[in-house]
Amino acid sequence: MIASATATSAAAPAAFFAKWADMATWPEWNQDTEWVRLDGPFVQGATGTLKPKGGPKVGFVVEKLTDTEFVDVSNLLGARMTFAHTVSRAERTTVSVQVSIDGPLGWFWTRILGGDIAKSAQADLDALVAAAEAVRV
Repeated sequence: MIASATATSAAAPAAFFAKWADMATWPEWNQDTEWVRLDGPFVQGATGTLKPKGGPKVGFVVEKLTDTEFVDVSNLLGARMTFAHTVSRAERTTVSVQVSIDGPLGWFWTRILGGDIAKSAQADLDALVAAAEAVRV
């Protein structure tokens, strides 16, 4: 794992899924993202393209989508980068993200991308919490 972050929120879990599904707004809370496009509805198996700031476009797939988890995977040359997002609800909602890179060239991509992702993970999650708390679901 190259990065992880956790936060709590007064927002309902559905508010986080609403923000994740509205991929055009990701740059509002994800500082490393220039734009994101989904090729259809936000469902398991959906594909899309993401453009990180200062980097090339990357394709991704929604590998898992349940009422508590959203996992997207980007295929890099010789590696896979996985963002695993989870939500749980007790008195408040706990939301977390774990980022990992695996594969034969995972070491290379971790060296190139890992530091920036690790630095921004908590700030991006905190910005997502603020955006989700503004959502009415």
